[in-house]
Amino acid sequence: MTIDTTRTRWLRSPDDARVSNDGPVIYWINRERRIADNWALLHAQHEAIARGTSLRVAFCLVPTFLDATIRQYGFMLRGIEALARDLDAHGIAFDMLLGAAPDVLPAYCERHAPSLLVTDLEPLRIKGQWVNAVRERTAVPFVQVDAHNVVPLWVASPKQEYGAYTLRPKINRLLPTYLTDFPSVVTHPMRSTPERAFDLDAAMASLRVDMTVAEVSAFVPGEAAAHTMLQNFLGRLRTYATDRNDPTKPAQSDLSPYFHYGQLAPQRAALEARNAADADPALRESVDAFLEELIVRRELADNFTYYNPDYDRFEGFHPWAQTTLNKHRADVRDHVYSPDQWERAQTHDVLWNAAQREMVTTGKMHGFMRMYWAKKLLEWTATPDEALAVGIYLNDKYELDGRDPNGYTGVAWSIGGVHDRAWVERPVYGQIRYMNANGCARKFDVKAYIARHTSPSLGL
Repeated sequence: MTIDTTRTRWLRSPDDARVSNDGPVIYWINRERRIADNWALLHAQHEAIARGTSLRVAFCLVPTFLDATIRQYGFMLRGIEALARDLDAHGIAFDMLLGAAPDVLPAYCERHAPSLLVTDLEPLRIKGQWVNAVRERTAVPFVQVDAHNVVPLWVASPKQEYGAYTLRPKINRLLPTYLTDFPSVVTHPMRSTPERAFDLDAAMASLRVDMTVAEVSAFVPGEAAAHTMLQNFLGRLRTYATDRNDPTKPAQSDLSPYFHYGQLAPQRAALEARNAADADPALRESVDAFLEELIVRRELADNFTYYNPDYDRFEGFHPWAQTTLNKHRADVRDHVYSPDQWERAQTHDVLWNAAQREMVTTGKMHGFMRMYWAKKLLEWTATPDEALAVGIYLNDKYELDGRDPNGYTGVAWSIGGVHDRAWVERPVYGQIRYMNANGCARKFDVKAYIARHTSPSLGL
């Protein structure tokens, strides 16, 4: 088993640590909640076997996280339940720790005296704070692995990129090195047992979240379901290039929840899509379009949220965007809606209302409609700051893949021109790119989309 060391970086090197030579390796699993195609788990197992010691996996469950509800927690925990079984079948203990990592992981390390602590990369600010706090409160060698991006974030670029056009050549130059197949996790030769068996009911009972946002049935949680969804997408891949921006057609991959919860590696999806194009050259256009979204655009979102600490605030917009939005703050809006009206889909715009209903009822809004949805928040709220806050709140509360770099970046693109350029100036928007319902009607059957998601106002 060979792991490219450029996928890893020391958070505390052995030279700056108290080392237990015969202690287990602990993988603090965070973003990558799967057993297959997981560079962080593979690295942890490689190190444990080299040391001749056992391997343990720990997950820290916080009772509340941003605006997540039982919809998101239920999906995550049911996936973790399957992960715990898979790890046990490979001789690897899985331990669920109740509480934030800085509060519970140091004591766990004290109990098990690890020779190495491994974690995966999560670019969001709060997760980075957790990693820094764990590093401060433990004294063992500590390594981080980017197991999410095809090209490791810190290898692709050491700074915030201005847009896809600046990151794309850097990614494409490195793809031959990094877009490789994975080795497999093996049955670990030194079996470990969990401190206690994973208990889904107990985990659910520990939560302090909104229980009124129902779990959804269209997306089945877990690693096996993620691979099934990938194969289903590959079966309809031929239409991706032409139909992906049409929300009335089933052309999108629907893989984002599985990427977000770490139940499927984006690199696995890229490999399978590339293999499909190699077998059938007629798929090349669709595969190229998919890989642009999967690799360049998704990794650009990680770059933005990792290198910009204000990714969810007005101050995180480019200076030109802040200037133009500030210039138009006092512009008269045709409509101004309250956060409650937005949430209940009580606007004059039937297309916007349909998009909101799609998100609330299904847990996923079509990607093209997410852009229109967020643009109208800018147009019909009192300030761009409020538009950003409402967009993030609704996205994080109702989308299965909310609280994600793609979500924050998408809202920032729509409202603050992040990764975009200045356009023709107009009221309210300033030089931010404009979208309207007529433009949508030129791309797809708007009436069909509205009919699909028409219902009485949401009684939230």
